[in-house]
This record gives sequence, C-alpha cells and structure tokens, in this order.
Amino acid sequence: MLEHATVTANIPAADLARARGFWADKLGLTPVQEIEGVVLLYRTGGGSVFTVYQTEHAGTSGPTVAQLHVADVAGTARELRDRGVVFEHYDDMPGVTWDGDVASSEGLGQAAWFKDSEQNVLCLDSGFPAEVLGG
Repeated sequence: MLEHATVTANIPAADLARARGFWADKLGLTPVQEIEGVVLLYRTGGGSVFTVYQTEHAGTSGPTVAQLHVADVAGTARELRDRGVVFEHYDDMPGVTWDGDVASSEGLGQAAWFKDSEQNVLCLDSGFPAEVLGG
C-alpha cells in the first residue's frame, strides 16, 4: 500500500521567525514557500522536501526528528561548527566510536547530532547503506 509513497519530515518550531533564521544563518537554507506565521516549506538540492511549522510543542520530541544525508559528515560538521552550530555527544550508544563531534558505527557509517533553534535534535549522517536503499 505505501511502498511507493514518499516521506516528508515536519519539524516543530515555537518561534517560526527564530527557526527561519537558524535554518538560513546556520544551515544555509531558505524556504521555497511560506504561509506567514504557520509553516515554512524547504526543498534541498538533493530533492528532499520538509516543513518547519509553528507549534507550542517544539523541542519536546527528545529523539532525532530529521536526518540530513551528506557525503562528508566530518567536513559538513566542521562547516556548521564554524557557523556556530553546537554538536551533541551521546555516551550511551553501544558500538559507537567518536572522533570529535562525529560518531562512527560498523554498518551504519558516520553521524553527528545537533539541536536547532527550537531544541529539536537533527542528525547529519552518511546515509543508509546501499542495500537498505535498494542499491
């Protein structure tokens, strides 16, 4: 039934203007569409679409709300750190080794976690293995 569906991340924001600034200033993304005070729609160069929406429940999710798949996790993390992004470190992840802000795990590649302006957890990762993606 859903095997041909696509999935879009919906990221909550308590303050949409503040969130817009974070996504622009820290991550270098601008919305392709905006419904004033309600939602920002983003599209990445890789073809992904996601929304940032106004809600009083921002930052309450705890776990990662969205993953940004990049070719070079360490390089991207370095660039974001230079823009003021602070990365999270988790010591309770079995089988994970850390090199600075970047975690590595056998079979899953690399990842680095950070919080947005609304305290939602986002993740840079090197993508899922080709066999998971059907490659």
